[in-house]
Amino acid sequence: MPTPLALNPALETIPNYQPGRPIEEVARELGLPASAIIKLASNENPLGPSRLALAAMRRALTHANLYPDGNAFYLKQKLAGKLGVTPANLILGNGSNEIIEFIGHALLASDAEVVVSQYCFAVYPIVTSLFNAKLVSVPALNYGHDLDAMLAAITSRTRIVFVANPNNPTGTHVDRDALLRFVNAVPENVLVALDEAYIEFLDLPLDLVSEIVAGLRPNVLLMRTFSKVYGLAGLRLGYGIGHPDLIAALEKIRQPFNINALSQAGAIGALDDTAHVEKTQRNNARGLRLFVRTFRHLKLEFIPSAANFILVRVGDGARVFTAMQKLGVVTRPMGGYALPEWIRISIGTPKENRRGLEALKQALAN
Repeated sequence: MPTPLALNPALETIPNYQPGRPIEEVARELGLPASAIIKLASNENPLGPSRLALAAMRRALTHANLYPDGNAFYLKQKLAGKLGVTPANLILGNGSNEIIEFIGHALLASDAEVVVSQYCFAVYPIVTSLFNAKLVSVPALNYGHDLDAMLAAITSRTRIVFVANPNNPTGTHVDRDALLRFVNAVPENVLVALDEAYIEFLDLPLDLVSEIVAGLRPNVLLMRTFSKVYGLAGLRLGYGIGHPDLIAALEKIRQPFNINALSQAGAIGALDDTAHVEKTQRNNARGLRLFVRTFRHLKLEFIPSAANFILVRVGDGARVFTAMQKLGVVTRPMGGYALPEWIRISIGTPKENRRGLEALKQALAN
């Protein structure tokens, strides 16, 4: 019997977000021990969390009977000091996904438009649909953002334009000067939401933080995360950097205690461990070079990546994904992103990378 409830009609057209498959789920399905499976699907940090983050979380466990600090005072102070901002410039979310939802609440209605690039992060269209706004998807340029076309797509109804740099799922990045020209050209009443989840993997990123602090970028929100380079994806902690007026509006939307005590403690510890971040960056650079060399040797088309993953064209992406999964290597098929001939492979440890490439070779040979 169908539900008699009058559900929000917008839900009818909203797809469920499909994350990378968990190791435990694949292990149950294949009848294998979890230790026999590696996951190169969700762009997680293969080195794990920082030892300082783990120690901080162990200490925080002793107070798990208490509610967390609802304003995350110490984490905001620590993060503000590291970034050179004030706490009033920061909003914390349950992953940067929640930050995306916050700005939907704050800016979107049925008469609004959101401009994105083709092959954008799946959550942008989902949040746009949730608020019954119109999604304007601009064709990609070499699988990345066509900033000139995106600028031309902005109308009087545009409320948000999303740019992910580097982009997920393609790994492409935008030239610093081109991105700066774009930000300068966007009308001041349109929010430029710069998704910088992978910014720590860029060699020379455009840094707008100082201009935000100076009040020169009131329509820019930078979105970052502890999930990638800091290795804390399981804690679900993201943050936004923006003008205090925008942040104050988003704080009215944020639920109380959305950042739990372990997340706060782990993030504070992680911010102190610069050696772990640098080790992660070195591991990622080596891994990307290995995949590029191998793909060229195998004569496989790939998209040069500035992130911690790489897209490769394998023919039937779903078939290759399934074949690799049976070999204990979980990747990400790209059919949901209208790239059915591709799979996305996250960079792992050197051992995981070699195993992933061997599984890919076997899958392609069958």
